[in-house]
Amino acid sequence: MTDQRGPHLDDTLAAMLNGYAWLPGLLRRGGGYAVQTRVLGQRALALRGPDAVRFFYDERHVCRHTAIPEPVQGTLFGHRAVHTLDGGDHRHRKALFLSLLTDPRRVAALVDQVGAAWNDAIATSGDGRPVVLFDVASHAITKGVCGWAGIPLGDAAVGPVARDLTALVDGFATLGPRHWRARRARGRREDWLAGLVQQVRAGAVTASAGSALEAVAGHRHRDGQLVDPKLAAVELLNIIRPTVAVSWFVAFTAHALHRWPEHRDHLRTGDSGYAVAFAHEVRRFYPFAPFVGGRAVTDLTWQGQHVPAGSLVLLDIYGQNHDPALWPDPYRFDPRRFVGRTPDPYELIPQGGADPGTGHRCPGEDVTVALLAAFAGWLARLDYTVPEQDLTISLRRIPTLPRSRFVVTDVCVTGASPTSGRKG
Repeated sequence: MTDQRGPHLDDTLAAMLNGYAWLPGLLRRGGGYAVQTRVLGQRALALRGPDAVRFFYDERHVCRHTAIPEPVQGTLFGHRAVHTLDGGDHRHRKALFLSLLTDPRRVAALVDQVGAAWNDAIATSGDGRPVVLFDVASHAITKGVCGWAGIPLGDAAVGPVARDLTALVDGFATLGPRHWRARRARGRREDWLAGLVQQVRAGAVTASAGSALEAVAGHRHRDGQLVDPKLAAVELLNIIRPTVAVSWFVAFTAHALHRWPEHRDHLRTGDSGYAVAFAHEVRRFYPFAPFVGGRAVTDLTWQGQHVPAGSLVLLDIYGQNHDPALWPDPYRFDPRRFVGRTPDPYELIPQGGADPGTGHRCPGEDVTVALLAAFAGWLARLDYTVPEQDLTISLRRIPTLPRSRFVVTDVCVTGASPTSGRKG
């Protein structure tokens, strides 16, 4: 069934006002899993469901080239990034990321680096002062991922770099002050990393063998030419920036443990399977990416809807992760959904869908899940008080976050009791 307003009225203002609820509401009013609309003055088809994911990630149907708006490239991804490529060029560049981010040994080493930085940060937080978990997590992840990637980063630089990396994520979906902070942050960090790549190539800095810095500094296009330092900086940021974005999920993890403390004891046992299931449920339940977009490669038809070549195709991520046809009682937080089973890549799509090896699904998903499972255990084993604060999570703000960024006090890192974290 087609929403008859869709092809005629531009829905950009509604998208800005309604945030995560925009596409789910549009599809609900359309009465199905596909609906026509207009956004940014362009005709668009919004769709949802496992079959829609298969359709969207088939390069015969949908491409990413020219589909990502400049404001998103200028903040979140960077110009000429892997996200903007298709076909052989995309697979060639994507192989770089897959080699670095999907090897279990590399992922475990990254978790260890972040864990050491987290322990150092928490050890200095027991003096009674309020601790903003989002900030502490972003600093620890920044320090850990830069160390893991072989990027030199002194202790004094951790805070400024962490603020810039979180600004890149925080400002991609707005045209206000957050957006301009993100643009300035991208300029600073691209210049910083481009200079570092030039130093590595000149022999002034030695990149650790096997590190992300070494791999990116030596990366070549399909024609054998070295990528220029600016592009190398873009892709280095696309390794470390999404890792720091896990800070959003850390805040959501703390929020979940506060609302449903019955999960804390199970996480404390060290059951890695349950921790991974908990991580998947955090990613499903809490909002992060609202949707992803591409362009129709040719004239297409999807569930009776005509999709003209070049028109936008929008995959509803938030709506799919809360679709009752896929997730019974979808607004109930329940990690048991994922205990003992691997999520279907066409059903659970918080970071995109399909196969990361062949499509545009995020290659850093293994890193996200591993870090988040580790943080769930680390937080469950902490003693702290949750003082009165505003824990509202607005569906209008993209990306959203508990309004207080989750503040704790009375942090205790030793002698954790079975009731730790339940105070307040």
